[in-house]
Amino acid sequence: MEERRQKSWFSRNWPWVVPLGGCLTMIIIIIVFAGSLIFGISTAIENSTPFDDALSRAKDNPAIIEYFGDDLKTNGIFQGSFNFKNDEGDVNLSVPIKGTKRSGRMEVKGTKTDGVWQYEILQLIADDDSEIFDLSDSNNELAR
Repeated sequence: MEERRQKSWFSRNWPWVVPLGGCLTMIIIIIVFAGSLIFGISTAIENSTPFDDALSRAKDNPAIIEYFGDDLKTNGIFQGSFNFKNDEGDVNLSVPIKGTKRSGRMEVKGTKTDGVWQYEILQLIADDDSEIFDLSDSNNELAR
């Protein structure tokens, strides 16, 4: 009697395993790339002067702390644009914010000229639009 060797699992199934594995690998690479891109952009915006300035002003405002609660932090994906090069630039952001009591969005719109940020809009708005808190100071600019 002749003994016949059975082919390995891969030898029997390679016509569908190889294309499927290649497609899944490409999908995983695309997802990782998109995730790292979103994370990188979010980190760059969170470390920007306009964002830091608006958030620190909100955290120092007693009326905002009373309304939104303690521990203000971002709450989702940023919207808008942020462009700068050297001492020139512009920003137009809408950032979801939440505290321990309520949530809202922080609006920041301004330009940077000769190293000085000047804000057109710097405010925190409740989600239901019932309250708008102005975060700008008297001269509405910040040099950095």
